[in-house]
Amino acid sequence: MDTLESSLSMLTNPAITQYMLKGVAFTLIISIVAVAFGLLIGSVLALMRSYCVSPKTRVFKWLATVYIEVFRNTPLLLWIFICLVFCPIPAFMSRKLFGLSSVETKLLFKAAIALILFTSSVIAEIVRGGLNSVAHGQFEAGRSQGFGMVRIMLYIVLPQAFRNIVPTLLSQVITTVKDSSYLANVAVIELMARTKQLLSAAGQYNGTGTVNVSDVFVLFGAACLCYFVINFTISCVVRGMQKRKRRVKAIA
Repeated sequence: MDTLESSLSMLTNPAITQYMLKGVAFTLIISIVAVAFGLLIGSVLALMRSYCVSPKTRVFKWLATVYIEVFRNTPLLLWIFICLVFCPIPAFMSRKLFGLSSVETKLLFKAAIALILFTSSVIAEIVRGGLNSVAHGQFEAGRSQGFGMVRIMLYIVLPQAFRNIVPTLLSQVITTVKDSSYLANVAVIELMARTKQLLSAAGQYNGTGTVNVSDVFVLFGAACLCYFVINFTISCVVRGMQKRKRRVKAIA
């Protein structure tokens, strides 16, 4: 009981709380960047794979297919280590940023690239499913209004496709937040990496001078709670937006 109380006392330490909250912030930043760029790249890949079917553009479909299948069917951790070794670093990421050292900033950039590459391949298939759910008559309706292919995609097809994939896309956003914990394997300072660092130094903060089993449950339990709050909040916000849209549509 004494060791449990000493472990719980770490969570009341302002320095530890602030350290973990910074990890939550970096987890959110990495996840938002990965989802935003993943959605952009994935949408382009889905369009290439779905509509580049003419002899002149078929090569783009093949390239998109290879990209999607390679990244989607290989482990994220593999690409994290590949990017860690081979990914070049732009000049602006080779200095101190966000309170991190230059080395940590470089690792953060490389890990984010790996997560973007992996996430974009998964989102590409989600978007492609949404594109396939749009009736072919929508294309004919657009052409009857004098729209070209680009305007049909921007104003008719893509809005419907994205609306159809909201639940699946939400699931992938939550998965991306959880997958960011893999970055702890390359010492990126997100939530899980900071939790592991705190555990290794728990003896300095729990008052016992040693790392106890209860420290593992307390620190990783706190990290688990943080992940749950983040993902549950995302889920509730998206569900609320969907319900609001349905109410507005019903009133209209």
